[in-house]
Amino acid sequence: MRFLLQIQELLNLLLKIYLNYEVKLLLLLRRYLYSQYQQIILVVFVLILVLLLYEYFLSKFASAEGKLGGEFYTPSCIVRTLVEMIEPFEGQILDPACGSGGMFCQSARFVKEHQGNIRDISIFGQESNPTTWKLAKMNLAIRQLEANLGRHNADSFHDDQHKMLKANYILANPPFNVSDWGGERLQDDIRWKYGIPPVGNANFAWLQH
Repeated sequence: MRFLLQIQELLNLLLKIYLNYEVKLLLLLRRYLYSQYQQIILVVFVLILVLLLYEYFLSKFASAEGKLGGEFYTPSCIVRTLVEMIEPFEGQILDPACGSGGMFCQSARFVKEHQGNIRDISIFGQESNPTTWKLAKMNLAIRQLEANLGRHNADSFHDDQHKMLKANYILANPPFNVSDWGGERLQDDIRWKYGIPPVGNANFAWLQH
């Protein structure tokens, strides 16, 4: 019983901080914690807290790491703006520098908020950093979003995992101004229809990928 009370207190605190629940709702939840459905409710709220804490600590890590963190985390306000602009209601969505998968999560949220069907979108992504690639897979898995992130982590320029894909939407925030992207090995690449990107900067390469 003491353990249950401790969980209850923790839920109350975290819900106030992250979900801005009203006091009346918290009292209602407290009552149901002792009902016959307490196990189901606990599981549901633990899952919610996992999602919230995951996003919270991921954002904090990005802030602490600065540009290094920004390689795999784009602030949620920017992600939300990009998604609202392209309105991915249905079709194939590609992020060739998907980081931890925030673009995909926001796209799914957008579809649900506009009474769309999540099954109408297909998610394709790629990430070169092995740890970040695993973070993306976990991020999507805990949200029950199916995605093709490639067979393994891989560089989009040198090991494209989705060569045959003709996506309906390209949604990405790639690492800009990268100088050591190996452009000297891709001078004759068929993707450069509008000119060969400079070896010392990958920005134009990302635009054409």
